[in-house]
Amino acid sequence: MKASLDALPRDIRAAFERIVSVIQGHGLERVREPYVKHLKGPLWEIRMKGKDGIARAAYVTATGQRAVVVHVFTKKTQKTPRREIETALRRAKEVR
Repeated sequence: MKASLDALPRDIRAAFERIVSVIQGHGLERVREPYVKHLKGPLWEIRMKGKDGIARAAYVTATGQRAVVVHVFTKKTQKTPRREIETALRRAKEVR
């Protein structure tokens, strides 16, 4: 996931780091839209926006109050593509 995140434009990576610090400061359960949104089943997304576009980081919660990012992608359409959700769900099955 780090390589996918590093490939994003600088302003979108900065948005990701800002949202992560909000989550660390307030707790995952207290942060909602516009920062995070539920996708499907155990899958949630961190919503990043910058002058270069929109990106999402799909994550699941794991034991010990951890959030594990399972997929990072650039968003090009209004709706999150089904293929991206399926990829994230497949990877989420490996997280404990």
